[in-house]
Amino acid sequence: MAETNETGERIAKVMARAGVASRRDAEKLIAAGRVTLNGEPVTTPAIKVGADCVIAVDGKPIAEPEQTRLWRYHKPAGLVTTHKDPQGRPTVFQNLPKELPRVVSVGRLDVNSEGLLLLTNDGEIARRLEHPSAGLIRKYRVRLFGRITQADLDKLAEGVTIDGVKYGPVIADLERAKGPYAWVSVSLKEGKNREVKRLMEHLGCRVARLIRVQYGPFHLGQLAEGAVEEIPARLWRQHLGLGRKKRKEPSAPE
Repeated sequence: MAETNETGERIAKVMARAGVASRRDAEKLIAAGRVTLNGEPVTTPAIKVGADCVIAVDGKPIAEPEQTRLWRYHKPAGLVTTHKDPQGRPTVFQNLPKELPRVVSVGRLDVNSEGLLLLTNDGEIARRLEHPSAGLIRKYRVRLFGRITQADLDKLAEGVTIDGVKYGPVIADLERAKGPYAWVSVSLKEGKNREVKRLMEHLGCRVARLIRVQYGPFHLGQLAEGAVEEIPARLWRQHLGLGRKKRKEPSAPE
């Protein structure tokens, strides 16, 4: 059995970063006995590896893991934020440029929602950005069907409980209203599943359009629908208070 390097990273994570497969599929490869570490069979995905270890799948060494990267993507409505959809609907990842490495999304947007979706090749960074403890504010522009006032929206500022689910404080501002339609800006931190839609339904309105325009320090800006743009590492590391990881990485422009 291969030896563990306690200061390294889990082997399944390293395989995912190298583009071999998702972490879950990498674990399946390990369970099937197809992975070796320094020539020895790997029997558990919990084993940790260092920068000098040689990982092979079916006897073929894997590529060096890429440095962590982050992209902005303008998700169109109608795409599911998943790699495989049981219903056969088109997905975000099927519509990305072919030159992108394997990426995961930072959180999700519903199939009918649109706007800013962050993508990364590092699942650890994705989880860090998603977690409420990061305190990153998500901002949306929402078109509502139904009459609403600023006084109604202010009720969300202290948090509400809907069908037993507690939602934290939300800042919502009425931009403009005409007849039964209105545009509202919404800022929140938690980002629970379908949170904006449930909050607006709680106020007696239906969401006709939902556009995410900001995620933490990252903005949708003028990014065209369906377009992808890499965020320079020096910028996102600065925004998130991250230093460069001290590990072996191939050189690449930032």
